[in-house]
Amino acid sequence: LPDPVDHDGGHIRLVVGLGNPGPEYDKTRHNIGFELVDEMAKERDLKWKRDRKFRAKIASVTSALVLVKPITYMNLSGNAVARLARFHKLEPDQILVVYDDVDLPIGRLRFRANGSAGGHNGIKSIIEYLGTKEFPRLKIGIGAAVGREAMVGHVLGRFDQEEWREMQKVLAIAADGVNCALSDGLDAAMNQFNRRTEKTEDNER
Repeated sequence: LPDPVDHDGGHIRLVVGLGNPGPEYDKTRHNIGFELVDEMAKERDLKWKRDRKFRAKIASVTSALVLVKPITYMNLSGNAVARLARFHKLEPDQILVVYDDVDLPIGRLRFRANGSAGGHNGIKSIIEYLGTKEFPRLKIGIGAAVGREAMVGHVLGRFDQEEWREMQKVLAIAADGVNCALSDGLDAAMNQFNRRTEKTEDNER
């Protein structure tokens, strides 16, 4: 087991990327949270370890920062998050969740201190398991379904080549944003990175 995280109120200690396990879901729009924590693990030269107790893959550089990919499938993500929060004795405001948002254009980033699930099953599960909406999150825009395209097919589909090139740039910026939140706090990340990617008004659900 990893060492329990040192409790330090308000400082983010757990970064959770949401997605679905299995190669059939690799690089799908719904798995952009996985891609972001993969990026963070790569820049820190960390290896992922599967931990059945926590129902997650975990990468940690020190006990002060734990990267997480739940392996429960999206709609049960809260199970893994709640187990890790209990083990590390974390408050909800110390857990940053990264996930896809169909209400944001492709590549738009939006840090938030709290909020509703907005129809996202992973966030819905985390709210249910933690018993609160008061946890920080980073939403990464994947764009809306086009025309008659079914929403499920859209989020479980893959980016086309041009979109994926754009998303790779966005993931690098998003990783910078999360690193900013870790070092300088969520407000600093919101001020710097929400504005940086904002081109039109964000319509919140």
